[in-house]
Amino acid sequence: MNTGDKQLEALDRLVGTWRVTGGGEGTVTYRWLEGGFFLVQDIDLVQDGQRVAGVEMIGRTRPFGGEPSADIMSRFYGSHGETFDYVYEVEGDTLTIWGGEKGSPAYYRGTFAPDGDSVSGAWVYPGGGGYDSHMTRTA
Repeated sequence: MNTGDKQLEALDRLVGTWRVTGGGEGTVTYRWLEGGFFLVQDIDLVQDGQRVAGVEMIGRTRPFGGEPSADIMSRFYGSHGETFDYVYEVEGDTLTIWGGEKGSPAYYRGTFAPDGDSVSGAWVYPGGGGYDSHMTRTA
């Protein structure tokens, strides 16, 4: 992949299928949409006893005739009709997923293992809530 967008290309280390443990249990799969400008995440988890299935499109937004967004944005579309917006950021071995907008008090921050086959971190929510979340590559 060579889009010339180093921030977007940093997400390439997510490509594959991952087993998720912690506050949510199940699998997620990341794959590039043709062209390499959007990363697609397929989600199949159980969280708080409820199945959460959906798809997330991750990339820069670009309105008709406009310029690409400064941040890497995403929208999750869930099987219960819900939608959630996020901002993705990779700096070194740290993955941060901001809930809503960059700098939000709701976020996930995890660290890639040296071999790149696991990510360990936690979701943090305003008021002290949140949960641990770990991913291990299976394919």
